[in-house]
Amino acid sequence: MTRELRAGFPTAHARYGSGARKALFLHCSLASHRAWMPVIKLLHDDLDMTAFDLPGHGRSGDWTEDDGDIHGLSARIAASFCDGPTDIVGHSFGAAVGLRLAVERPDLVRRMVLVEPVFFAAARGTGAHARHREQFEPVTDALARGDREQATRVFSNMWGGARDFDDLPTAQRRAMIDRIHLIAASSPGIEGDSGDLMADGRLAATHVPTLLVSGTGSAPIIHAIHDSLRTRMPQAATQRIDGAGHMAPLTHPETVADLIRAHLLD
Repeated sequence: MTRELRAGFPTAHARYGSGARKALFLHCSLASHRAWMPVIKLLHDDLDMTAFDLPGHGRSGDWTEDDGDIHGLSARIAASFCDGPTDIVGHSFGAAVGLRLAVERPDLVRRMVLVEPVFFAAARGTGAHARHREQFEPVTDALARGDREQATRVFSNMWGGARDFDDLPTAQRRAMIDRIHLIAASSPGIEGDSGDLMADGRLAATHVPTLLVSGTGSAPIIHAIHDSLRTRMPQAATQRIDGAGHMAPLTHPETVADLIRAHLLD
């Protein structure tokens, strides 16, 4: 793994695969690029893959408020890895970063596979968005009173898959608790739309062939986000994985890899 300044930020990254087509992988919050490894291993012969640790994650530098909008910073770091049109594969917050990259630098994005992008701003005004905000209040309240462990527990049990937070290995729980402030830091980008992605015509102007992937067990807010993006992005399509939830890259890596391969190499 290499660690160097990218967009002015200390960023750890690695390269995998022997394929001819370049792809950049963007991981979810409270994890590292290694969350993609079950999928990356299955695509070794198909793609030339780069994956980096988002700010504050993995072996990249710690994010502070002085670093500014983490959503925008992550998109600028992603752009630094694209030396021309590149395929983008993102999950959760990483998928929301990929979406911002495509809007701000469409010249750098060839195709995208976005697995459950948590770009909540796209679903504003829907019942699903209202329910999501209500369900997220315990996380916000716990952070406000400084109870990082409870905030992490609620967040993980909401978005982390079927395994209960308290059943996770101690080291994994500790790492998530140490990074839970990054969830609040991401809100201006994915909830407040700091990048102004929802402005009239911006998403429609991307013209990037995009596959939006969710699971049949995904939260209603994800389906609302996908519906909104699909109506605004002329070359977007959706695909649901039977039996999957938010953590499909970990729970259903074979299916996710098959969808990536089909969309990027078609």
